[in-house]
Amino acid sequence: MIPESKLDALIGKFDEIEARMSSGGDIVKLSREHGELRPVVDKARELIEARKQITDLEELAAGDDEEMAALAKDELSELRERLPALEHEMQLLLLPKDKADDSSVILEVRAGTGGDEAALFAGDLFRMYQRFVSLNGWKVDILSASESEAGGYKEVQASVNGDGVFAKMKFEAGVHRVQRVPATETQGRVHTSAATVAVLPEPEDVDIEINESDLRIDVFRASGPGGQSVNTTDSAVRITHLPTGVVVSQQDEKSQHKNRAKAMQVLRARLYEAERARVDAERAAERKGMVGSGDRSERIRTYNYPQSRVTDHRINLTLYNLDEIIRGDALGELVDALITQDRADRLAEMQGDVG
Repeated sequence: MIPESKLDALIGKFDEIEARMSSGGDIVKLSREHGELRPVVDKARELIEARKQITDLEELAAGDDEEMAALAKDELSELRERLPALEHEMQLLLLPKDKADDSSVILEVRAGTGGDEAALFAGDLFRMYQRFVSLNGWKVDILSASESEAGGYKEVQASVNGDGVFAKMKFEAGVHRVQRVPATETQGRVHTSAATVAVLPEPEDVDIEINESDLRIDVFRASGPGGQSVNTTDSAVRITHLPTGVVVSQQDEKSQHKNRAKAMQVLRARLYEAERARVDAERAAERKGMVGSGDRSERIRTYNYPQSRVTDHRINLTLYNLDEIIRGDALGELVDALITQDRADRLAEMQGDVG
């Protein structure tokens, strides 16, 4: 049972934010805090009211007026059944929020083991995410792409922009494995290939600072497959972050300025994710066994075409609608299940800490 003092403190904080907004404070910051806190406070007020009603009904049920007592007992029974659900909903809203959840992301899909088939699978995954992005009303912009001669991608990077993108996509990071008969297979044998997915939250400028003195910037002439020149000027950009050794290259644009801007966007996301990974590593023992770390070396999911089966190994969930999932139309089923499991894990962790 959540202490009433904690609920009162939340409501008091919300009222304070509203008062500061009306007095002309930092509207942008206060509006964001107000929007994040409103659903929590609405639920807190609902829970407080339900508890108050139970207390009042208990008094009526114990009174001398038999007719009134009978009515009170009926209402009391319904309210007591509803109370545990309210308490649970409140607990979920009180879970610590990943401050990156509202961020847009840099999505990276790379072909892994499996040659041409891995590149084709990487293309399937990227199209799956494009559809998922569209269904959520977000926007995707391809930053760079290295296409395979057989089709698909050796590697593709994209920026996905919208509200709450990272919250929904962060559990996609890791190794995705496919089992199917490649188009080039004449014996009808099933091959296993893989692709890796990285989902990097895009930080706001206030989240991470990059000193120009820490950067080495090289420019060179962009080239296409086989070394064929696709540009007559030195427009491609390679940026090396000297303290960490992180290297980012961009050459898709004809403008050096645009390539540099894209490279800095990716660099900022990678440095931000590296810092997040360092902090998460410090808590790894506490969160052992939870949904996933986002480590791209972790095998997270298998797509088995002969059986039309998709299995997410982190939560032992198997679905038999592979076609709908790989199209992106049913990916939300997996995403929602992962989010639900993560909340349950964190709630159990929080309750364990309290106990």
